Amino acid sequence: MENLKIKIGIVDDDLLFVQLLKNYINNDERFEVVLTSTSGQHFLNETDNNALDVLILDLRMANGDGLEVMSALSQKEADTKIIVLSSFYRRSFMGQMLKMGAHAFLSKEIELEELLNVIHSVYHKGHYFSDEQIDVMRGQLSNKLPEFHAYSKDDLTDREVDVLKLVCQQLSTKEIADALFISPKTVETHKTNLMIKTCVKNMAGLVIYAVQNNIVDANEIVLFDK
Repeated sequence: MENLKIKIGIVDDDLLFVQLLKNYINNDERFEVVLTSTSGQHFLNETDNNALDVLILDLRMANGDGLEVMSALSQKEADTKIIVLSSFYRRSFMGQMLKMGAHAFLSKEIELEELLNVIHSVYHKGHYFSDEQIDVMRGQLSNKLPEFHAYSKDDLTDREVDVLKLVCQQLSTKEIADALFISPKTVETHKTNLMIKTCVKNMAGLVIYAVQNNIVDANEIVLFDK
Protein backbone atom coordinates (compact mmCIF):
# COMPACT_ATOMS: atom_id res chain seq x y z
CA MET A 1 0.00 0.00 0.00
CA GLU A 2 1.27 3.43 -0.87
CA ASN A 3 2.08 5.71 2.05
CA LEU A 4 1.28 8.98 0.31
CA LYS A 5 -1.98 9.72 -1.40
CA ILE A 6 -2.02 11.03 -4.94
CA LYS A 7 -3.02 14.70 -4.75
CA ILE A 8 -5.74 15.59 -7.22
CA GLY A 9 -7.34 18.81 -8.44
CA ILE A 10 -10.62 19.14 -10.32
CA VAL A 11 -11.42 22.09 -12.59
CA ASP A 12 -14.92 22.03 -14.09
CA ASP A 13 -17.64 24.68 -14.25
CA ASP A 14 -20.36 22.21 -13.23
CA LEU A 15 -20.37 22.60 -9.44
CA LEU A 16 -22.57 19.56 -8.81
CA PHE A 17 -20.34 17.39 -10.99
CA VAL A 18 -17.24 18.63 -9.16
CA GLN A 19 -18.70 17.87 -5.73
CA LEU A 20 -19.93 14.41 -6.70
CA LEU A 21 -16.63 13.50 -8.34
CA LYS A 22 -14.65 14.81 -5.38
CA ASN A 23 -16.67 12.71 -2.95
CA TYR A 24 -16.28 9.59 -5.06
CA ILE A 25 -12.53 9.99 -5.50
CA ASN A 26 -11.97 10.68 -1.80
CA ASN A 27 -13.59 7.36 -0.95
CA ASP A 28 -10.56 5.65 -2.49
CA GLU A 29 -7.64 5.56 -0.04
CA ARG A 30 -5.12 6.01 -2.87
CA PHE A 31 -6.30 9.53 -3.67
CA GLU A 32 -7.09 12.87 -2.10
CA VAL A 33 -8.81 15.79 -3.85
CA VAL A 34 -6.92 18.76 -2.45
CA LEU A 35 -8.52 21.52 -4.53
CA THR A 36 -11.46 22.18 -6.80
CA SER A 37 -12.37 25.11 -9.00
CA THR A 38 -15.24 25.97 -11.33
CA SER A 39 -13.10 28.39 -13.36
CA GLY A 40 -9.93 27.89 -15.32
CA GLN A 41 -8.85 31.46 -14.64
CA HIS A 42 -9.50 31.13 -10.91
CA PHE A 43 -7.46 27.94 -10.86
CA LEU A 44 -4.53 29.65 -12.57
CA ASN A 45 -4.71 32.86 -10.54
CA GLU A 46 -5.61 31.67 -7.07
CA THR A 47 -4.30 28.16 -6.54
CA ASP A 48 -0.92 26.51 -6.05
CA ASN A 49 -1.24 24.10 -8.95
CA ASN A 50 2.36 22.96 -8.45
CA ALA A 51 1.15 21.06 -5.38
CA LEU A 52 -0.96 18.74 -7.55
CA ASP A 53 0.00 15.32 -8.84
CA VAL A 54 -2.95 15.00 -11.21
CA LEU A 55 -5.39 17.59 -12.56
CA ILE A 56 -8.80 16.53 -13.89
CA LEU A 57 -9.72 19.28 -16.34
CA ASP A 58 -12.83 20.12 -18.34
CA LEU A 59 -12.19 21.16 -21.94
CA ARG A 60 -14.75 23.96 -22.22
CA MET A 61 -15.77 26.23 -19.34
CA ALA A 62 -17.46 29.61 -19.06
CA ASN A 63 -14.53 31.36 -17.33
CA GLY A 64 -11.30 30.16 -18.90
CA ASP A 65 -11.30 26.87 -20.77
CA GLY A 66 -9.12 23.81 -20.50
CA LEU A 67 -6.89 24.77 -23.42
CA GLU A 68 -5.85 27.96 -21.59
CA VAL A 69 -5.07 25.99 -18.45
CA MET A 70 -2.99 23.43 -20.36
CA SER A 71 -1.09 26.19 -22.15
CA ALA A 72 -0.36 28.00 -18.89
CA LEU A 73 0.84 24.85 -17.12
CA SER A 74 3.03 23.98 -20.09
CA GLN A 75 4.68 27.41 -19.98
CA LYS A 76 5.30 27.00 -16.25
CA GLU A 77 6.78 23.52 -16.89
CA ALA A 78 4.57 22.16 -14.11
CA ASP A 79 4.95 18.50 -13.15
CA THR A 80 1.20 18.05 -12.80
CA LYS A 81 -0.26 15.29 -14.97
CA ILE A 82 -3.37 16.46 -16.85
CA ILE A 83 -6.43 14.32 -17.51
CA VAL A 84 -8.86 16.09 -19.83
CA LEU A 85 -12.36 14.86 -18.95
CA SER A 86 -14.94 16.37 -21.26
CA SER A 87 -18.45 16.02 -22.67
CA PHE A 88 -16.89 17.40 -25.89
CA TYR A 89 -14.76 14.30 -26.33
CA ARG A 90 -14.03 13.51 -29.97
CA ARG A 91 -11.65 10.81 -31.13
CA SER A 92 -10.33 13.20 -33.77
CA PHE A 93 -9.10 15.53 -30.98
CA MET A 94 -6.81 12.87 -29.51
CA GLY A 95 -3.56 13.85 -31.16
CA GLN A 96 -4.12 17.55 -30.56
CA MET A 97 -4.86 17.01 -26.87
CA LEU A 98 -1.57 15.15 -26.46
CA LYS A 99 0.28 17.86 -28.33
CA MET A 100 -1.25 20.45 -25.98
CA GLY A 101 0.07 18.59 -22.95
CA ALA A 102 -2.73 16.26 -21.85
CA HIS A 103 -1.62 12.93 -20.41
CA ALA A 104 -5.06 11.37 -20.98
CA PHE A 105 -8.19 12.43 -22.86
CA LEU A 106 -11.49 10.95 -21.71
CA SER A 107 -15.21 11.29 -22.23
CA LYS A 108 -17.42 12.17 -19.24
CA GLU A 109 -19.32 9.01 -20.07
CA ILE A 110 -16.46 6.98 -18.58
CA GLU A 111 -17.32 4.67 -15.68
CA LEU A 112 -16.17 6.13 -12.37
CA GLU A 113 -14.24 3.02 -11.38
CA GLU A 114 -12.39 3.12 -14.69
CA LEU A 115 -11.59 6.81 -14.13
CA LEU A 116 -9.87 5.91 -10.85
CA ASN A 117 -7.77 3.34 -12.68
CA VAL A 118 -6.84 5.92 -15.31
CA ILE A 119 -5.78 8.40 -12.61
CA HIS A 120 -3.56 5.76 -11.05
CA SER A 121 -2.07 4.83 -14.43
CA VAL A 122 -1.38 8.44 -15.45
CA TYR A 123 0.34 9.20 -12.15
CA HIS A 124 2.56 6.13 -12.21
CA LYS A 125 3.10 5.61 -15.95
CA GLY A 126 2.88 9.14 -17.32
CA HIS A 127 0.00 8.64 -19.76
CA TYR A 128 -3.05 6.55 -20.60
CA PHE A 129 -4.23 5.31 -24.00
CA SER A 130 -7.21 3.05 -24.56
CA ASP A 131 -7.25 0.46 -27.34
CA GLU A 132 -9.59 2.68 -29.34
CA GLN A 133 -7.32 5.70 -28.97
CA ILE A 134 -4.30 3.73 -30.15
CA ASP A 135 -6.26 2.78 -33.27
CA VAL A 136 -7.15 6.42 -33.87
CA MET A 137 -3.59 7.62 -33.39
CA ARG A 138 -2.27 5.07 -35.86
CA GLY A 139 -4.36 6.81 -38.49
CA GLN A 140 -3.65 10.36 -37.32
CA LEU A 141 0.00 10.59 -36.46
CA SER A 142 1.81 9.66 -39.64
CA ASN A 143 0.38 12.34 -41.92
CA LYS A 144 -2.12 14.70 -40.34
CA LEU A 145 -0.39 16.18 -37.31
CA PRO A 146 2.41 18.75 -37.55
CA GLU A 147 5.90 17.52 -36.78
CA PHE A 148 6.83 18.02 -33.13
CA HIS A 149 10.59 17.60 -33.49
CA ALA A 150 13.64 19.17 -35.05
CA TYR A 151 15.79 16.04 -34.91
CA SER A 152 15.40 12.81 -36.83
CA LYS A 153 15.54 9.38 -35.21
CA ASP A 154 19.09 9.04 -36.55
CA ASP A 155 20.18 11.88 -34.23
CA LEU A 156 19.27 9.85 -31.15
CA THR A 157 21.96 7.75 -29.49
CA ASP A 158 21.50 4.01 -29.17
CA ARG A 159 20.99 4.41 -25.42
CA GLU A 160 18.38 7.11 -25.94
CA VAL A 161 16.51 4.80 -28.29
CA ASP A 162 16.69 2.04 -25.67
CA VAL A 163 15.20 4.38 -23.06
CA LEU A 164 12.52 5.58 -25.49
CA LYS A 165 11.41 2.03 -26.25
CA LEU A 166 11.07 1.28 -22.54
CA VAL A 167 9.13 4.50 -21.98
CA CYS A 168 6.66 3.22 -24.57
CA GLN A 169 6.32 0.06 -22.48
CA GLN A 170 5.22 2.30 -19.56
CA LEU A 171 8.18 1.33 -17.40
CA SER A 172 8.97 3.64 -14.51
CA THR A 173 12.34 5.37 -14.18
CA LYS A 174 13.52 2.75 -11.71
CA GLU A 175 12.34 -0.10 -13.93
CA ILE A 176 14.17 1.38 -16.92
CA ALA A 177 17.30 1.81 -14.81
CA ASP A 178 17.16 -1.82 -13.70
CA ALA A 179 16.56 -3.07 -17.24
CA LEU A 180 19.51 -1.12 -18.68
CA PHE A 181 21.82 -1.46 -15.65
CA ILE A 182 22.15 2.29 -15.23
CA SER A 183 21.18 4.67 -12.44
CA PRO A 184 17.74 6.34 -12.19
CA LYS A 185 19.51 9.70 -12.46
CA THR A 186 21.03 8.64 -15.78
CA VAL A 187 17.60 7.56 -17.00
CA GLU A 188 16.19 10.99 -16.14
CA THR A 189 19.07 12.60 -18.03
CA HIS A 190 18.28 10.48 -21.10
CA LYS A 191 14.59 11.41 -20.83
CA THR A 192 15.47 15.09 -20.65
CA ASN A 193 17.75 14.80 -23.68
CA LEU A 194 15.03 12.96 -25.58
CA MET A 195 12.50 15.69 -24.86
CA ILE A 196 14.97 18.39 -25.91
CA LYS A 197 15.92 16.62 -29.13
CA THR A 198 12.35 15.76 -30.11
CA CYS A 199 10.86 19.09 -28.94
CA VAL A 200 8.03 17.42 -27.04
CA LYS A 201 6.64 18.45 -23.67
CA ASN A 202 5.90 15.19 -21.90
CA MET A 203 6.13 11.39 -21.99
CA ALA A 204 3.03 11.15 -24.18
CA GLY A 205 4.82 13.29 -26.75
CA LEU A 206 7.75 10.88 -26.72
CA VAL A 207 5.39 7.99 -27.45
CA ILE A 208 3.95 9.92 -30.40
CA TYR A 209 7.49 10.65 -31.66
CA ALA A 210 8.40 6.96 -31.38
CA VAL A 211 5.34 5.94 -33.40
CA GLN A 212 5.87 8.62 -36.04
CA ASN A 213 9.48 7.60 -36.56
CA ASN A 214 8.84 3.85 -36.57
CA ILE A 215 10.96 3.34 -33.47
CA VAL A 216 8.08 1.35 -32.00
CA ASP A 217 5.03 -0.22 -33.59
CA ALA A 218 1.78 1.31 -32.29
CA ASN A 219 0.47 -2.24 -31.88
CA GLU A 220 3.28 -3.01 -29.45
CA ILE A 221 2.72 -0.05 -27.12
CA VAL A 222 1.85 -1.31 -23.64
CA LEU A 223 -1.65 -0.22 -22.68
CA PHE A 224 -3.16 0.09 -19.25
CA ASP A 225 -4.05 -3.33 -17.81
CA LYS A 226 -7.83 -3.56 -17.59
